[in-house]
Amino acid sequence: MSPGSVVNRKVVSFVSCWLAALLSPLLGAHADEFRTPSISAMRVEWRAVLDQLRQEIGSRPAVAAGFTFAGQRRVPATDPRATPALVQLNAVTAPLFPGIAQSPIPVLLPFDPASYLDARQNGAPDSLSIARYQADFRAVDFFHAGASGYDAVFSLDPGAGDGLPPRTFAKPVEVQISGSILVYDLADRLGGKGEPVKTLAAQFPDLRRFIREGYVRYAFTRFGIPYVVSIQCLDSAPRPKRLACREAYPVAERFLKALRIAGGQPSRPRSDVASDIAERPAAQSADFAYHPSGDIVAGSGGRRQQGGHADFTVYSQIRFPLEKAPAFAHSQSFARRKPGAAVDAYPWQDNFCEARSFEVGQCASGYGHQGQDIRPGACPVDSKDGCDPKQQAVVAVRDSIVIRSAEQQAATLQVNTRTEHVRFRYMHMNPSVMDADGLLNGRRVSEGEKIGVVSNYLDHPNGTSRHLHFDVQLFTRDGWLWGNPYTTLVSAYERLIRGRGREIGPEPGPAAAVAHALPDDVVHRIDTQEGGGN
Repeated sequence: MSPGSVVNRKVVSFVSCWLAALLSPLLGAHADEFRTPSISAMRVEWRAVLDQLRQEIGSRPAVAAGFTFAGQRRVPATDPRATPALVQLNAVTAPLFPGIAQSPIPVLLPFDPASYLDARQNGAPDSLSIARYQADFRAVDFFHAGASGYDAVFSLDPGAGDGLPPRTFAKPVEVQISGSILVYDLADRLGGKGEPVKTLAAQFPDLRRFIREGYVRYAFTRFGIPYVVSIQCLDSAPRPKRLACREAYPVAERFLKALRIAGGQPSRPRSDVASDIAERPAAQSADFAYHPSGDIVAGSGGRRQQGGHADFTVYSQIRFPLEKAPAFAHSQSFARRKPGAAVDAYPWQDNFCEARSFEVGQCASGYGHQGQDIRPGACPVDSKDGCDPKQQAVVAVRDSIVIRSAEQQAATLQVNTRTEHVRFRYMHMNPSVMDADGLLNGRRVSEGEKIGVVSNYLDHPNGTSRHLHFDVQLFTRDGWLWGNPYTTLVSAYERLIRGRGREIGPEPGPAAAVAHALPDDVVHRIDTQEGGGN
């Protein structure tokens, strides 16, 4: 396939996704329209990786002598014999970054392997702080490499880092980096924007800086792979308890300047993952019913009364995040404004994009609720397991790894496989209980494993109603972005109860006229193209 045809296919896919998202509220949604996501697979330029590694290691001749760069050019790049230097590098860095060789892309970290090895060869004590080789960033808080790429979190303590301007924020600044061979094809109206950073232009020619969804992000492409460095911050005045984005800029730039190749290993080339119809139970549920995606409580969208974001994508085949049915997805802020609405009842209703102050690029206003609120049902009358309504279990939706520092209010579970690079965030469980249970960075959990109970923590106990907030984050060229989890949760709940739900639509009205006004071939392309239905 020629490069031009690949580009054309991507453009058609993006336009189809965009049109489907735009027209879904008008055309209506139907139960058989649930689809899996469209994901693009990147290709790594491994020869360029070896050339750069040779330069970085070559800065220390004594260290370079221990590396073998004369790979067999006739051997495929996916064969370790073609990349002996990378195999050697992985052996050096694995004690610091366990599992680094599992990454199918070059692992870029603010770690200088050449300086580290040189110091060890010259008798530096093992007790010497690793921050010495990491531009003053302390030992990695979180590192995970999997079949799609890698993710890492580093911290810079207040006052650390020579030459940095003083800051008001009194806590360590957490810097995240992600690189992925898989990129989710979202219909993203804000995607690809940003500004160049002159001080980094020579090192990262395509680097762009932008603030999205509460993070300042630096996105760039290296060796054919997208990477994003991000810091959570507020675009506001500096405060001791809140990092201002202007304080984050110099920290991020220090991090970027320090990036070196720390490992990774070639694997078999990947194919794009095409969108397909999602599997759902054939048998109908006797009572489960739901409103379609994007049909939020009237008037709850805020900012000129914007509506929800219709998205019929099942982003992952997950286990439902509450242990038992019944469970109810409803607004925790607006449900009582709608006459006759009940919080603990069917049908479910989407509340992604409800009025909030959080930035969400998928919402029409640019702001909104980042996920879905779920309440467990009351204990069954005939319960025989000692059911306590205040101890209803929250479980892991997939085999995954935890991203969470101590005292944080949110727990994120990440899946990194050959066909997925996705995150699921849980909120409102008590942080002190999560700390005591060891739900912290790097812990591996199994699908269905209990990780907490439904609670009401928001800055403090009893800070919100008793419910679970659940959201989905997808890796894109702009970093981790929130997608609408509603359809994913409907699908998961159907598997939990072993029955297909009944959609309670909006009544067809003007939508029918719009559908008839579109040419048949356009409607067909919206329904069938890769990414259609998103």
